[in-house]
Amino acid sequence: MIIFIVFVVLILLMFAGIPVALATGMASTAHFLMLGDSRFLSILPQRMFAGVNSTELLCIAYFVLAGILMNKYGITEKLFDFCRELIGWVKGGLAYATIGVAVILSAILGSANAVTAILCMSAVPEMKKDGYDGAFSACLVSAAGVLGPLIPPSVGFVMIAALVGCSVRALFMSGIIPGIIIAVAFAIVIGLQTRKANYPKYRERINGKALWKSFIKAAPALIIPFIMIGGVTFGWFTPSESGAVAVAATVICAIIYRSFSFKKLIESLRSAVTATAGIMIIVAFGNILGWSLAIDQIPAKLTQAVLSISSNKIFVMGALLVIMFFVGMFVDGFAAILIFAPIFAPMATSVGINLVHFCLIFSIMIKIGLITPPVGMCLFVSSNLTREPLALISKKIWPFVIASMLATIILAYAEPITLWLPRALGMMF
Repeated sequence: MIIFIVFVVLILLMFAGIPVALATGMASTAHFLMLGDSRFLSILPQRMFAGVNSTELLCIAYFVLAGILMNKYGITEKLFDFCRELIGWVKGGLAYATIGVAVILSAILGSANAVTAILCMSAVPEMKKDGYDGAFSACLVSAAGVLGPLIPPSVGFVMIAALVGCSVRALFMSGIIPGIIIAVAFAIVIGLQTRKANYPKYRERINGKALWKSFIKAAPALIIPFIMIGGVTFGWFTPSESGAVAVAATVICAIIYRSFSFKKLIESLRSAVTATAGIMIIVAFGNILGWSLAIDQIPAKLTQAVLSISSNKIFVMGALLVIMFFVGMFVDGFAAILIFAPIFAPMATSVGINLVHFCLIFSIMIKIGLITPPVGMCLFVSSNLTREPLALISKKIWPFVIASMLATIILAYAEPITLWLPRALGMMF
């Protein structure tokens, strides 16, 4: 009963407009008070510091900075031009190109909000210019943002791996195939929407000269994902160091494109500090709530409750999918990982679900929540940047939500598909 009150308080505080970090801290403090032992309150500052005192979280700042730099230096435009020339000759070509750019950006940035924000500024204006519906364009870039935390490197993967003791490298590699599958699911939605709305082609036929020219311009930026994924795969650098590599590669690209300036670098650093601080505050307060739940033995109680119904692996995975879907709808992505991953991981492993597979499916379900009303952060980002009504975007986003859900359900029960690549690379057995 106590924990139910705590979650009700948390959700009400967030709906009241209180920042996620502060709402999480208030809910966790209320939980400690209801437990009746005030001694825990004196330890809260130490637990907050312990929550962010991790070298594995260091890469978050680098990924945020890399995304800001790519936008500042116009690198994203080169990627978009290449993808547009590559596939713009089919109906709805710009929409498909947006998904292609999202896949490339996801392999560099690892953040849903960063991918959505960049596409809002680079893809949406071009789509509107070519006659695409504004709400559809906003929905598309919101959905494309989901790919950000799935295709490695990923901020969310680093966080959940640090929390539950999972291999970051194995989790990174397990996200590649599911990320591509969900991108294909989005492409199917685009095809159906294009047929219905009769969206135009960018070109009547492919232009080899223009394609080659755009490829040469985009080549430096296209190399970055291969360097990062290859570096982590072959052990050239750690997942945490991959963020620093992304920043260095982005700066080198800016120098090659002759768009580098120290003024933009300073502006980007300031923006990155603010954004990273916001994430770390959420992590710190989320760690307190996770700790309070552990003290109250909520993970053990919840595991016992679910397993008392059935210990069947298929049933438990289905129950987790339902729970995670609703958690993603109402709780911020970072907070959801910090609060619920340590609770559900023991339950999953107790019935034989592989820990890497669980972390992957958990991450996907939580990230689908980023495009699911009412607390879909990517929807807020796209609405603010495109000036499209949030209510209209929330109404038209559901085809993308359904497509990603169906793909995730298939992946949840197809463990060999998700774990094939890390096993093939010898990262797990």
